[in-house]
Amino acid sequence: MILREFLYVDTDKVRSMLAQLDGGVAEEERETGREEKRTTVGPRGVAQHFQGTGVERYTQKSLGDALFPMLESALESELLLRDISEHVADTGQWTSGKMRVIAPPGSLVRITARGTLFDSRYVANTFAAFASVNIGLQGLGAMPTPPPPNSGKTGKGQQRNRSGKAEGNLQEQLEDLIPEFRMDAGGSIVDTDDLRSILRVARGVFAPGLHINLSPVESSEVLISSRLQEGRQYLDSESDILFARYGTAEQEWTLVGSVGQHGTEDAVEPNDAFMNSDGSVSRGKLARFINAHIANIGATGFIDLPQHPGFSVIPFAVYRSIPRFSMGISVP
Repeated sequence: MILREFLYVDTDKVRSMLAQLDGGVAEEERETGREEKRTTVGPRGVAQHFQGTGVERYTQKSLGDALFPMLESALESELLLRDISEHVADTGQWTSGKMRVIAPPGSLVRITARGTLFDSRYVANTFAAFASVNIGLQGLGAMPTPPPPNSGKTGKGQQRNRSGKAEGNLQEQLEDLIPEFRMDAGGSIVDTDDLRSILRVARGVFAPGLHINLSPVESSEVLISSRLQEGRQYLDSESDILFARYGTAEQEWTLVGSVGQHGTEDAVEPNDAFMNSDGSVSRGKLARFINAHIANIGATGFIDLPQHPGFSVIPFAVYRSIPRFSMGISVP
Protein backbone atom coordinates (compact mmCIF):
# COMPACT_ATOMS: atom_id res chain seq x y z
CA MET A 1 0.00 0.00 0.00
CA ILE A 2 1.31 3.45 -0.96
CA LEU A 3 0.70 6.26 1.52
CA ARG A 4 0.36 9.68 -0.04
CA GLU A 5 0.57 13.19 1.33
CA PHE A 6 -1.86 15.16 -0.81
CA LEU A 7 -1.13 18.76 -1.66
CA TYR A 8 -4.16 19.07 -3.90
CA VAL A 9 -7.23 17.05 -4.89
CA ASP A 10 -9.98 18.32 -7.17
CA THR A 11 -12.78 16.41 -5.47
CA ASP A 12 -15.48 17.72 -7.81
CA LYS A 13 -13.66 16.39 -10.87
CA VAL A 14 -12.76 13.14 -9.11
CA ARG A 15 -16.37 12.51 -8.10
CA SER A 16 -17.57 13.29 -11.61
CA MET A 17 -15.20 10.80 -13.22
CA LEU A 18 -15.92 8.11 -10.62
CA ALA A 19 -19.63 8.54 -11.24
CA GLN A 20 -19.05 7.95 -14.96
CA LEU A 21 -16.98 4.83 -14.28
CA ASP A 22 -18.89 3.25 -11.38
CA GLY A 23 -22.30 4.88 -11.57
CA GLY A 24 -21.96 6.71 -8.28
CA VAL A 25 -19.81 7.38 -5.25
CA ALA A 26 -20.48 6.02 -1.78
CA GLU A 27 -20.43 8.75 0.82
CA GLU A 28 -21.34 6.97 4.08
CA GLU A 29 -21.81 3.62 5.81
CA ARG A 30 -24.53 2.76 8.33
CA GLU A 31 -24.54 0.02 10.95
CA THR A 32 -27.57 -0.36 13.19
CA GLY A 33 -28.66 -2.72 15.96
CA ARG A 34 -31.73 -2.94 18.17
CA GLU A 35 -32.43 -2.98 21.87
CA GLU A 36 -35.88 -4.23 22.88
CA LYS A 37 -37.72 -5.00 26.15
CA ARG A 38 -41.37 -6.05 26.49
CA THR A 39 -43.79 -7.74 28.87
CA THR A 40 -46.82 -9.84 27.78
CA VAL A 41 -49.58 -11.65 29.62
CA GLY A 42 -49.97 -15.35 28.78
CA PRO A 43 -52.56 -18.02 29.63
CA ARG A 44 -54.09 -17.96 33.16
CA GLY A 45 -52.74 -14.45 33.64
CA VAL A 46 -49.15 -15.50 33.91
CA ALA A 47 -46.87 -12.68 32.99
CA GLN A 48 -44.21 -13.42 30.42
CA HIS A 49 -41.14 -11.24 30.23
CA PHE A 50 -38.89 -10.84 27.21
CA GLN A 51 -35.76 -8.72 27.01
CA GLY A 52 -33.49 -8.44 24.01
CA THR A 53 -30.19 -6.77 24.53
CA GLY A 54 -28.23 -5.21 21.71
CA VAL A 55 -26.62 -2.07 20.50
CA GLU A 56 -27.90 0.56 18.16
CA ARG A 57 -25.32 2.77 16.57
CA TYR A 58 -24.86 4.96 13.53
CA THR A 59 -21.52 5.24 11.84
CA GLN A 60 -20.80 7.80 9.16
CA LYS A 61 -17.57 7.22 7.30
CA SER A 62 -16.04 9.91 5.14
CA LEU A 63 -14.52 8.56 1.98
CA GLY A 64 -12.99 11.86 0.91
CA ASP A 65 -9.40 10.73 1.31
CA ALA A 66 -10.13 7.49 -0.50
CA LEU A 67 -11.81 9.08 -3.52
CA PHE A 68 -8.72 9.77 -5.58
CA PRO A 69 -7.01 6.37 -5.01
CA MET A 70 -10.32 4.78 -6.06
CA LEU A 71 -10.35 6.84 -9.25
CA GLU A 72 -6.67 6.19 -9.95
CA SER A 73 -7.19 2.43 -9.63
CA ALA A 74 -10.33 2.50 -11.78
CA LEU A 75 -8.68 4.52 -14.55
CA GLU A 76 -5.69 2.16 -14.63
CA SER A 77 -7.93 -0.91 -14.85
CA GLU A 78 -9.76 0.68 -17.79
CA LEU A 79 -6.41 1.58 -19.47
CA LEU A 80 -7.35 5.25 -19.36
CA LEU A 81 -4.45 6.45 -17.19
CA ARG A 82 -0.84 6.19 -18.31
CA ASP A 83 2.27 6.77 -16.23
CA ILE A 84 4.70 8.69 -18.45
CA SER A 85 7.33 9.47 -15.82
CA GLU A 86 10.07 7.55 -17.67
CA HIS A 87 9.15 9.13 -20.99
CA VAL A 88 9.32 12.73 -19.76
CA ALA A 89 12.68 12.03 -18.11
CA ASP A 90 14.14 11.00 -21.50
CA THR A 91 15.56 14.03 -23.32
CA GLY A 92 15.33 12.18 -26.63
CA GLN A 93 11.53 12.01 -26.42
CA TRP A 94 11.40 15.80 -26.27
CA THR A 95 13.93 16.52 -29.03
CA SER A 96 12.32 14.00 -31.37
CA GLY A 97 8.87 15.55 -31.01
CA LYS A 98 7.35 12.24 -29.85
CA MET A 99 5.94 13.75 -26.70
CA ARG A 100 2.88 14.99 -28.56
CA VAL A 101 2.15 11.36 -29.45
CA ILE A 102 2.93 10.03 -25.98
CA ALA A 103 0.81 12.69 -24.24
CA PRO A 104 -1.75 14.15 -26.67
CA PRO A 105 -4.13 16.83 -25.38
CA GLY A 106 -6.93 15.30 -23.34
CA SER A 107 -5.03 12.16 -22.36
CA LEU A 108 -4.89 11.19 -18.69
CA VAL A 109 -1.35 10.96 -17.37
CA ARG A 110 0.59 10.46 -14.17
CA ILE A 111 3.98 12.14 -13.88
CA THR A 112 6.46 11.78 -11.03
CA ALA A 113 9.36 14.22 -11.33
CA ARG A 114 11.32 16.90 -9.54
CA GLY A 115 9.36 20.11 -9.28
CA THR A 116 8.80 23.37 -7.44
CA LEU A 117 5.88 25.43 -6.24
CA PHE A 118 5.48 29.03 -7.39
CA ASP A 119 3.05 31.80 -6.53
CA SER A 120 3.62 35.46 -7.40
CA ARG A 121 1.57 36.43 -4.34
CA TYR A 122 4.17 34.72 -2.17
CA VAL A 123 6.89 36.59 -4.08
CA ALA A 124 5.11 39.86 -3.26
CA ASN A 125 4.77 39.00 0.42
CA THR A 126 8.40 37.88 0.61
CA PHE A 127 9.71 41.05 -1.01
CA ALA A 128 7.46 43.16 1.24
CA ALA A 129 8.84 41.41 4.33
CA PHE A 130 12.41 41.83 3.08
CA ALA A 131 11.91 45.56 2.53
CA SER A 132 10.18 45.97 5.89
CA VAL A 133 13.05 44.30 7.77
CA ASN A 134 15.59 46.54 6.03
CA ILE A 135 13.60 49.66 6.89
CA GLY A 136 13.37 48.51 10.51
CA LEU A 137 17.10 47.74 10.79
CA GLN A 138 17.99 51.10 9.28
CA GLY A 139 15.68 52.79 11.74
CA LEU A 140 17.43 51.02 14.62
CA GLY A 141 20.84 52.02 13.29
CA ALA A 142 21.84 48.37 12.72
CA MET A 143 22.25 49.00 8.98
CA PRO A 144 23.59 52.08 7.17
CA THR A 145 21.08 54.15 5.27
CA PRO A 146 22.13 54.60 1.63
CA PRO A 147 22.17 58.13 0.18
CA PRO A 148 18.92 59.24 -1.45
CA PRO A 149 18.55 58.69 -5.20
CA ASN A 150 19.17 61.48 -7.66
CA SER A 151 16.39 63.91 -8.49
CA GLY A 152 15.55 62.20 -11.77
CA LYS A 153 14.88 58.90 -10.09
CA THR A 154 12.94 60.58 -7.29
CA GLY A 155 10.65 62.22 -9.81
CA LYS A 156 10.14 58.90 -11.52
CA GLY A 157 9.23 57.27 -8.22
CA GLN A 158 6.79 60.02 -7.33
CA GLN A 159 5.11 59.75 -10.69
CA ARG A 160 4.83 55.99 -10.28
CA ASN A 161 3.28 56.32 -6.82
CA ARG A 162 0.66 58.79 -8.01
CA SER A 163 -0.23 56.49 -10.87
CA GLY A 164 -0.31 53.46 -8.59
CA LYS A 165 -2.61 55.22 -6.14
CA ALA A 166 -5.12 56.05 -8.85
CA GLU A 167 -4.93 52.52 -10.19
CA GLY A 168 -5.30 51.09 -6.69
CA ASN A 169 -8.87 52.45 -6.55
CA LEU A 170 -9.79 49.73 -9.01
CA GLN A 171 -7.52 46.88 -7.96
CA GLU A 172 -4.61 46.67 -5.57
CA GLN A 173 -1.45 45.68 -7.41
CA LEU A 174 0.84 43.15 -5.86
CA GLU A 175 3.83 45.43 -6.24
CA ASP A 176 2.11 48.03 -4.07
CA LEU A 177 2.70 45.70 -1.11
CA ILE A 178 6.44 46.47 -1.24
CA PRO A 179 7.21 49.61 0.82
CA GLU A 180 9.69 52.23 -0.30
CA PHE A 181 13.25 51.34 0.76
CA ARG A 182 16.90 51.45 -0.31
CA MET A 183 19.78 49.26 0.82
CA ASP A 184 23.44 48.83 0.01
CA ALA A 185 24.06 45.21 -1.04
CA GLY A 186 27.85 45.02 -1.16
CA GLY A 187 28.31 48.24 -3.09
CA SER A 188 25.23 47.74 -5.28
CA ILE A 189 22.09 49.68 -4.40
CA VAL A 190 18.87 47.66 -4.23
CA ASP A 191 15.62 49.52 -3.88
CA THR A 192 11.86 49.24 -4.25
CA ASP A 193 11.95 49.68 -8.02
CA ASP A 194 14.21 46.63 -8.40
CA LEU A 195 11.96 44.33 -6.41
CA ARG A 196 8.81 45.64 -8.04
CA SER A 197 10.30 45.03 -11.49
CA ILE A 198 11.08 41.41 -10.58
CA LEU A 199 7.56 40.99 -9.22
CA ARG A 200 5.97 42.43 -12.37
CA VAL A 201 7.82 39.85 -14.46
CA ALA A 202 6.83 37.08 -12.03
CA ARG A 203 3.10 37.83 -12.10
CA GLY A 204 3.14 38.23 -15.88
CA VAL A 205 4.86 34.92 -16.59
CA PHE A 206 2.94 33.08 -13.84
CA ALA A 207 -0.53 34.46 -13.18
CA PRO A 208 -1.22 34.96 -9.44
CA GLY A 209 -2.13 31.59 -7.93
CA LEU A 210 -0.36 28.41 -6.90
CA HIS A 211 1.55 26.68 -9.70
CA ILE A 212 3.48 23.43 -9.67
CA ASN A 213 6.28 23.31 -12.23
CA LEU A 214 7.86 19.94 -12.99
CA SER A 215 11.35 19.82 -14.52
CA PRO A 216 11.75 16.18 -15.60
CA VAL A 217 15.12 16.58 -17.37
CA GLU A 218 18.33 17.86 -15.80
CA SER A 219 18.81 20.68 -18.30
CA SER A 220 15.64 22.40 -16.98
CA GLU A 221 14.79 23.35 -20.57
CA VAL A 222 11.50 21.46 -20.29
CA LEU A 223 8.70 22.61 -18.00
CA ILE A 224 5.47 20.75 -17.32
CA SER A 225 3.19 23.28 -15.68
CA SER A 226 -0.05 23.02 -13.78
CA ARG A 227 -2.05 25.68 -11.99
CA LEU A 228 -3.90 24.45 -8.91
CA GLN A 229 -7.40 25.82 -8.59
CA GLU A 230 -8.30 27.31 -5.24
CA GLY A 231 -11.36 26.17 -3.33
CA ARG A 232 -10.72 22.48 -3.94
CA GLN A 233 -10.10 19.98 -1.16
CA TYR A 234 -6.67 20.07 0.51
CA LEU A 235 -5.74 23.36 -1.13
CA ASP A 236 -7.24 25.37 1.69
CA SER A 237 -4.14 27.04 3.12
CA GLU A 238 -2.85 30.48 2.35
CA SER A 239 0.13 30.90 0.09
CA ASP A 240 2.48 31.78 2.96
CA ILE A 241 1.52 28.65 4.90
CA LEU A 242 2.01 26.34 1.93
CA PHE A 243 5.46 27.72 1.21
CA ALA A 244 6.38 27.60 4.89
CA ARG A 245 5.52 23.89 4.78
CA TYR A 246 7.00 22.87 1.46
CA GLY A 247 9.49 25.62 0.62
CA THR A 248 10.72 26.66 -2.81
CA ALA A 249 13.40 24.00 -3.38
CA GLU A 250 12.95 21.13 -5.81
CA GLN A 251 11.46 17.92 -4.48
CA GLU A 252 9.72 14.95 -6.02
CA TRP A 253 6.03 15.40 -6.73
CA THR A 254 3.45 13.25 -8.50
CA LEU A 255 0.97 15.06 -10.73
CA VAL A 256 -2.11 13.30 -12.10
CA GLY A 257 -4.45 14.93 -14.58
CA SER A 258 -5.32 15.49 -18.21
CA VAL A 259 -2.95 17.08 -20.71
CA GLY A 260 -4.15 20.60 -21.46
CA GLN A 261 -2.04 21.87 -24.36
CA HIS A 262 1.47 21.73 -25.73
CA GLY A 263 3.57 24.83 -26.21
CA THR A 264 3.55 26.47 -29.64
CA GLU A 265 6.54 25.28 -31.65
CA ASP A 266 6.31 27.48 -34.76
CA ALA A 267 5.25 31.09 -35.01
CA VAL A 268 1.63 31.54 -36.05
CA GLU A 269 1.03 34.04 -38.83
CA PRO A 270 -1.97 36.17 -37.80
CA ASN A 271 -4.49 36.70 -40.57
CA ASP A 272 -5.86 40.21 -40.16
CA ALA A 273 -8.58 39.71 -42.81
CA PHE A 274 -11.39 39.58 -40.24
CA MET A 275 -13.59 42.26 -41.82
CA ASN A 276 -16.48 41.20 -44.01
CA SER A 277 -17.21 42.89 -47.34
CA ASP A 278 -20.21 44.69 -45.87
CA GLY A 279 -18.07 46.32 -43.18
CA SER A 280 -19.09 43.99 -40.36
CA VAL A 281 -16.66 41.96 -38.25
CA SER A 282 -16.32 38.21 -38.62
CA ARG A 283 -16.25 37.08 -34.99
CA GLY A 284 -14.61 33.75 -35.79
CA LYS A 285 -11.82 35.32 -37.87
CA LEU A 286 -11.24 38.01 -35.24
CA ALA A 287 -10.91 35.40 -32.50
CA ARG A 288 -8.36 33.45 -34.58
CA PHE A 289 -6.44 36.66 -35.29
CA ILE A 290 -6.18 37.56 -31.59
CA ASN A 291 -5.44 33.97 -30.53
CA ALA A 292 -2.58 33.82 -33.05
CA HIS A 293 -1.01 36.86 -31.43
CA ILE A 294 -1.45 35.32 -27.98
CA ALA A 295 0.15 32.07 -29.15
CA ASN A 296 3.18 33.99 -30.44
CA ILE A 297 3.51 35.85 -27.15
CA GLY A 298 3.18 32.54 -25.32
CA ALA A 299 6.11 31.13 -27.30
CA THR A 300 8.31 33.88 -25.83
CA GLY A 301 7.44 32.78 -22.29
CA PHE A 302 6.14 36.24 -21.40
CA ILE A 303 2.62 35.08 -20.42
CA ASP A 304 1.12 32.18 -18.50
CA LEU A 305 0.99 29.62 -21.32
CA PRO A 306 3.04 26.42 -21.79
CA GLN A 307 6.27 27.01 -23.67
CA HIS A 308 7.64 24.60 -26.26
CA PRO A 309 8.56 21.81 -25.80
CA GLY A 310 6.64 21.64 -22.51
CA PHE A 311 2.93 21.22 -21.93
CA SER A 312 0.30 21.98 -19.32
CA VAL A 313 -1.68 19.55 -17.19
CA ILE A 314 -5.17 20.07 -15.78
CA PRO A 315 -4.68 18.62 -12.29
CA PHE A 316 -6.81 15.99 -10.60
CA ALA A 317 -4.36 15.51 -7.73
CA VAL A 318 -0.86 16.45 -6.62
CA TYR A 319 0.87 14.43 -3.94
CA ARG A 320 4.17 13.11 -2.70
CA SER A 321 4.70 9.54 -1.54
CA ILE A 322 5.57 8.81 2.06
CA PRO A 323 8.72 6.63 2.08
CA ARG A 324 8.97 3.40 4.03
CA PHE A 325 12.06 2.75 6.11
CA SER A 326 13.61 -0.68 6.41
CA MET A 327 14.11 -2.03 9.92
CA GLY A 328 17.72 -2.71 8.99
CA ILE A 329 18.57 0.94 8.32
CA SER A 330 21.18 2.27 10.73
CA VAL A 331 21.24 5.94 11.53
CA PRO A 332 24.76 7.38 11.95
